[in-house]
Amino acid sequence: MPFAEYTDAIKTFVSAHREWAAPIVFLLAFGESLAFISLILPFWGILVIIGTIIGATHSLNFWMILSAAAIGAALGDWVSYWLGYHYHERIARMWPLSRYPDLLPKGHVFFEKWGIWAIVIGRFSGPLRASVPIIAGITQMPMMPFQIANFASAFLWAFVLLSPGTFGLNWWLNHAS
Repeated sequence: MPFAEYTDAIKTFVSAHREWAAPIVFLLAFGESLAFISLILPFWGILVIIGTIIGATHSLNFWMILSAAAIGAALGDWVSYWLGYHYHERIARMWPLSRYPDLLPKGHVFFEKWGIWAIVIGRFSGPLRASVPIIAGITQMPMMPFQIANFASAFLWAFVLLSPGTFGLNWWLNHAS
């Protein structure tokens, strides 16, 4: 089944079963932020669609969905950090990272240049989102600064993905004549 069909199936399921929206959003955001999965399946687009469902139907709680997305994203990065912390450079030889040999070196250069801000900035770039938390773990960045940047950027990222569909569509529906 092509990825577009999965996207349509998830959109249809969330529209019909709103009680599953938060757990689904949590899993999508977790997968989007987990280094291995995010390289294969770009879930951010589905999250934008779910934001549009919120704006079109008003039947989903925006703040609950945002929290589910942010916590899922933060936990995905936390797992990526842990993998880098425990596997160090060996992680580059694991699939699917082994298919992208430049990903971790570029993430390392970015991390060295920006430090803790690399966690925040990297959250908004697909390849960096996959590599920066691993590099933070490999370099054994202290856990507390990593987690502060991780959770703060996860909530900002979730807001940026969900709010255009939620508030933009809502505004347009109220102002279109």
